[in-house]
Amino acid sequence: MSFTQINLDNILVIVPVLNEEDTIAKVVSKLNAQGLNRIRVVDNGSTDQSKHQARAAGAEVIEEPQGGYGQACWRGLQDLPAAIEWILFCDGDGSDDLSQLPQFFEQCDRHDLILGDRTATPQGRAVLTPVQQFGNRLATSLIAWGWGHTYNDLGPLRLIRRSALEKIAMQDRAFGWTVEMQVRAIETRLRICELPVEYHPRQGGQSKISGTLIGSFKAGRFILGTLAQLYRKRLPQLPYWLWLSTLLLVLGCILMQPHSNFQAPIALRNFWMGAGVMGLGYMLSWQVKRISNLWFWSVAVLTRLLLLPMLPGSDVWRYLWEGHIQNLGFNPFAFAPNAPELEAFRTVWWSQINHMDVSAIYPPLTQLGFRGLAAIALNVILFKVAFVVADLWVCGLLCRRFGNAKSMLYGWNPLILYSFAGGAHYDSWFILPLVAAWLIADRNPRPLDWLWSALLVGVSVAVKWMSVPILGFLMWRSLRQFKIWRAVCIGLVGILPMGLSSLAFCQPNRCSLIPTESVFVSYGRSAEFIPYWVGQFWQPSLQANWIYLFPLALFVGWLLLRANGIRQFTEWYLFGLLLLTPIVHFWYFAWVVPFAVPTSNWGVRWVSLSAFVYFVLPSRLPDWQLTQPERLLLWLPFVMGWLWTEWKLTRSSPKVLGVD
Repeated sequence: MSFTQINLDNILVIVPVLNEEDTIAKVVSKLNAQGLNRIRVVDNGSTDQSKHQARAAGAEVIEEPQGGYGQACWRGLQDLPAAIEWILFCDGDGSDDLSQLPQFFEQCDRHDLILGDRTATPQGRAVLTPVQQFGNRLATSLIAWGWGHTYNDLGPLRLIRRSALEKIAMQDRAFGWTVEMQVRAIETRLRICELPVEYHPRQGGQSKISGTLIGSFKAGRFILGTLAQLYRKRLPQLPYWLWLSTLLLVLGCILMQPHSNFQAPIALRNFWMGAGVMGLGYMLSWQVKRISNLWFWSVAVLTRLLLLPMLPGSDVWRYLWEGHIQNLGFNPFAFAPNAPELEAFRTVWWSQINHMDVSAIYPPLTQLGFRGLAAIALNVILFKVAFVVADLWVCGLLCRRFGNAKSMLYGWNPLILYSFAGGAHYDSWFILPLVAAWLIADRNPRPLDWLWSALLVGVSVAVKWMSVPILGFLMWRSLRQFKIWRAVCIGLVGILPMGLSSLAFCQPNRCSLIPTESVFVSYGRSAEFIPYWVGQFWQPSLQANWIYLFPLALFVGWLLLRANGIRQFTEWYLFGLLLLTPIVHFWYFAWVVPFAVPTSNWGVRWVSLSAFVYFVLPSRLPDWQLTQPERLLLWLPFVMGWLWTEWKLTRSSPKVLGVD
């Protein structure tokens, strides 16, 4: 629909004025030039000739002696003619570029509220004062946090459908009028559009907001006060289960935090009680369909902060140690923690390091990360913060792509919360570049996106070895498109982070980055699934972890042929890897969680709760085995929920491996 098809006689223009005698006649004339003849000027107590100038220019003039921008706008809405379908608000100081109104009229068939965005044009940004710019950013940020919709401006030029304005039921009578309209437009689910508009310096008179410091503070107080009132009104409208979910997640963190000595039965029971309360809160969050930025991030950050003081898992002492000895000039791949050469450098927490007879198993880039943190301080909280920052970064990437409600699967997940903030496992460093690579690779292609994806997957490989097949998938996808040169470049770029980071640890005649001779690597077991059942029938398999590389390779080969995108490949690869690997720890399940966000995978949801069975193991040292019922309790929710989700997806969309 073009603006020539709009009946402009059905549009009423409301122009509040206060001492605008130099400009109001020109504004009325410009509105007439756009075909707008129903113009209502509301004089808000002018002491000059504003109302006479407006009347002489042909506008209808209404007097409203009670001050306030919102009061003037509200007065202009009284006694509307029956034929009026749209209301246009603009200022009377000549600053609005009314020549752009045809663009507004063109949007009338698709939107209910059309706003002018002054920040989208260079001239508009140049004219806005620092006070106006700051106020805009503050108010629009508060709206985005509270209501999940991002505005760019609170500009005066706006066109709104009459029925929509009646639905909004405006209450403000001061400078909060514009912000209330925009918030209530979100709450009443109006179709909203912002259009770039030019903006000019006011043509006469003095601004009531930016013209004086007192006026600016007064307007800011009204705007923030209006937002505060809208926040208060909004809170009781939130679903009760969102309140309860938040309460239980926070309470669960508080209950869990003091109990991390899993070898003590009473501590383990209290830990599980906290995990159970968190799990209940997490399950309630599955009912949330919409949540504001402020609410989502408040819970995501607070729960992690509550778990930061928790005593960590034993792995973190190895992180600190290996960072420490690097700064002393030793290669962690060449010296196990109990090496005689390092005896003089043992710390007070040295005895808490696990697998003391095994040299480093973490890839080179990870080791450099440990080294950098250890150079700052040998402090567990510092390491935890580094892991949580990466974890929250993953939250941000997921929220940006899939929205807050879907991203709660990751951001409010007890498995995630404990793994990084509580247990201090570094796996968030591995997850972050992998998620970034996926979101780049699977979006609409842009130049060099494939290169950035390859580099990020390469970073993930250099942080944790498991990402190697994902790099292979990127290469294979290019080969399928007969882009051999691209496949070669992807391979070279993908191995670059590993190659460069290895230089710090490799010598010309020695570059052993994995201690393959150790028991931990060669036949160690931990909470495994398929290898456990194989071992029940084939005892020799218990002494050879390497044999599971063959079924994993077959599975990866099948995925290369069937997967549609990097998310789908990665999700299924990690699923297969977890089932087949002989060594599984609780935090390994965190790897697959972000990739399940688009489909809200039920297997990932349930294992985020059932995986807490794992923590019975420390109480059984030196025997590190789950009973069969415990093993089934851990794994069956994951496997059955996963298969159920994929079955539902393939039924709704006939694609292989569900949908992307």
